[in-house]
Amino acid sequence: MPAPPPPIDCPPGLEYLSQIDQILVHQQVELLEVLTGFETNNKYEIKNSFGQRIYFAAEDTDFCTRNCCGASRPFTMRILDNMGREVITLERPLKCDSCCFPCCLQEIAIYAPPGVPIGYVIQNWHPCLPRFTIQNERREDVLKITGPCVVCSCCADVDFEIKSLDEENVVGKISKQWTGLVREAFTDADNFGIQFPLDLDVKMKAVMLGACFLIDFMFFERSGQ
Repeated sequence: MPAPPPPIDCPPGLEYLSQIDQILVHQQVELLEVLTGFETNNKYEIKNSFGQRIYFAAEDTDFCTRNCCGASRPFTMRILDNMGREVITLERPLKCDSCCFPCCLQEIAIYAPPGVPIGYVIQNWHPCLPRFTIQNERREDVLKITGPCVVCSCCADVDFEIKSLDEENVVGKISKQWTGLVREAFTDADNFGIQFPLDLDVKMKAVMLGACFLIDFMFFERSGQ
């Protein structure tokens, strides 16, 4: 059967996202990091619901940035397809990672193809809840993300709900999945599941990937340290 035509205005390399409503993000365990404690570049496999790899993501930062700034570090995340072509680039600038400084909140920009912005994830200040706004390439608000008051749990997933702008309807979620006591205690390698509507704009689906990586660094990257 011939492949369906790509959606109108679909960035190259994102055609497959138009056909799915769920993504799995698996962070690879780095043996050097476990043995020495030195932070290495994070690497992730991005899979469909059948466990088939559709993308590979690799952090691009230097040694000093990773080990001096820790989980708050700025980074460039390069997402490649199975042919090795970079189809999505994520850029996180260096900003203060503290709820005490509402004027300096976290954000991440998503580009597809590299150099062409398609959306942004902006942290919203709240005294106790993780809250984010999903924006399109024109900086217009599209969706909201709300997390739980406590972003750690034992033997259970942690869900960040994707909501409509009025926050009346839940349209999806980003879940940090429980991976077992040993892995949770001794590494910061995490697994995530992302669910969204099948008919969501393909660009916004790619932006959800950016939101997943930002959430990982903000709340779960420290878990193994």
